[in-house]
Amino acid sequence: MKKAKAIELVRAHPGPPPNPARVVERDLAAAEVKLKRLLDSNESLISEICHYLVDGGGKRLRPTFVLLVYRACGGSDEKVEDAIDAGIALELIHSATLLHDDIIDGGKLRRGKASAFARYGFAPTLIAGDYLFCRAFELCGRFEEHLVRTAAQACIELTEGEVMEGRLRHSAAASLRDYRAVITRKTASLFHAGGKVAADLAGASRYTIDAMAKLGLAIGLAFQMVDDVLDIVGPEDKIGKPVGSDLREGIPSLPVVLASARNAELKGMFQNGKGLSGAAFDRALEILRDPALIAEARSLAAQEIRVAREMLNELRPSPYRDSLAILIDEQIDREV
Repeated sequence: MKKAKAIELVRAHPGPPPNPARVVERDLAAAEVKLKRLLDSNESLISEICHYLVDGGGKRLRPTFVLLVYRACGGSDEKVEDAIDAGIALELIHSATLLHDDIIDGGKLRRGKASAFARYGFAPTLIAGDYLFCRAFELCGRFEEHLVRTAAQACIELTEGEVMEGRLRHSAAASLRDYRAVITRKTASLFHAGGKVAADLAGASRYTIDAMAKLGLAIGLAFQMVDDVLDIVGPEDKIGKPVGSDLREGIPSLPVVLASARNAELKGMFQNGKGLSGAAFDRALEILRDPALIAEARSLAAQEIRVAREMLNELRPSPYRDSLAILIDEQIDREV
């Protein structure tokens, strides 16, 4: 298929941007009902922790993405239950990683309130995360082997990304290549799997399945890059966690990696392998808020957005493709 001109979104009228989830709102409503049911356990504490996290917020970006890709690839009503289950499975896996991440990082705040780890402690939060993983694969288990393998590979990459990030903490030597390797595994792997599985369930061609996997990968990379920027610029009441959380923990986020490559002062702050606090933290935050640095980070995210838009050209025109385009643009435009 010849490459067509990239899709451009034109907002003819002022006001709030269109909601990309609107065209799949019925499917998402069904997914929400089933998701809430899967959070329930015979052990009330597990249920309480799972509902505390999942009911407390989250944009359901991953289920929305899966359902939009499924419909944009021509997925039918007859098999939409499969796409709904795939979207729920990714949301469950994502939620499990949030629980485990807060344990690893000692995170006290999540989505603007006390994290599950802060509220329930180490062991209960760890077990609840394991429970969510198990629920996800309970859903995936009925799919064909190659689809289950795709989900499993995403989880493998998640764990490898977490360990790689830990290995690079408090290191000024982390390169942009290292950074991309981490976020490809830790964040983008679920979007890559979601695009691939959704297109496959819709009966798309191998070429289109590969394109949707690439689209998911690009969205995931852009999402994390912008997330890293927001961690620096805040504000706390909008991002739902303390400003500079990644910086304080020594995580090699995109602004840190870019600044460390050219700013000897910031590099020196990290090379001792210690966390930042007090005046050193404030100074590091000041360096990272340099408008040119923030613009460069957003420019790298915009490159991924362009890749995602290009993949849209492999789909036939439809309201679902248009909504995918909106979803893609939201990742670079978002301020919170």
